[in-house]
Amino acid sequence: MAEYDKKGYLLQGFRVFRLADTSLQEIPFHYHDFHKIILFLDGEASYIIEGKTYPLTARDILFVSAGEIHRPVTVPGRSYERIVIYVSPDFLASCGQGKCDLARCFQVAREASSVMHAPPGKSHDLLFHMNKLENAAHQAGYANELYTEMLFIEFMILLNRAILDNELELASVSCDKKIQQLLAYINGHLTEELSIDTLAEKVYLSKFYMMRKFKADTGCSIHQYINSKRLLLAKSLLATTDIPITELCYQCGFTDYSAFSREFRKSFRTTPTAFRNSNT
Repeated sequence: MAEYDKKGYLLQGFRVFRLADTSLQEIPFHYHDFHKIILFLDGEASYIIEGKTYPLTARDILFVSAGEIHRPVTVPGRSYERIVIYVSPDFLASCGQGKCDLARCFQVAREASSVMHAPPGKSHDLLFHMNKLENAAHQAGYANELYTEMLFIEFMILLNRAILDNELELASVSCDKKIQQLLAYINGHLTEELSIDTLAEKVYLSKFYMMRKFKADTGCSIHQYINSKRLLLAKSLLATTDIPITELCYQCGFTDYSAFSREFRKSFRTTPTAFRNSNT
């Protein structure tokens, strides 16, 4: 299995497209710095998100938050048809403007299930609205960009309503409880020292078994996972605080500023200083 990496760049607030594959090459584990919503339409596939495997059925909706390690698993010769939305977390936050949290669906997904099923016949026909959004996104005409943005906001409102009204069913999932416990501990203690010995003690596993099992379930090493999550934390703090960059580096769990700056530039195609300046 190839080591995972950050994939793709989103240069606008959101992007919508429809894909259908029957001979998709194996996609390695990866992550994005934007959110992703997928409506599975037809075919045979499963999805692995943060060590959890979800078999997919038609009308399943997948929520992949920025920074979550994931990959699809498809069957050669079988279709894999879906509508995909990439959305910038900052853009999504700006749509709510403090009045409503349109990113709430991602929070619920992280806490409950990253895949939810939208049965037909409910008050919020999400398939209809997602189709409408996808069609508009690839048309031209008077004020089409504004119209598409309005449809996107409408879809996000209806999606969140469907979740709050309990109209979406949680999908079945398989996972290793120890690895999930380990992931939860890492994400809750990113700013602390996270040695292999410490982590093995926390989940009562031998460190060698823990490292092998972690990579088998998530597609990456523990070190890679921690490093990526710390980089995302640093990026968030650079945009939202005025903590001096050197101090911020150490607060995010890094022990060497040069290594931090190098990894930040590799992941986000900019330096920490340039990124902060672009957000002020």
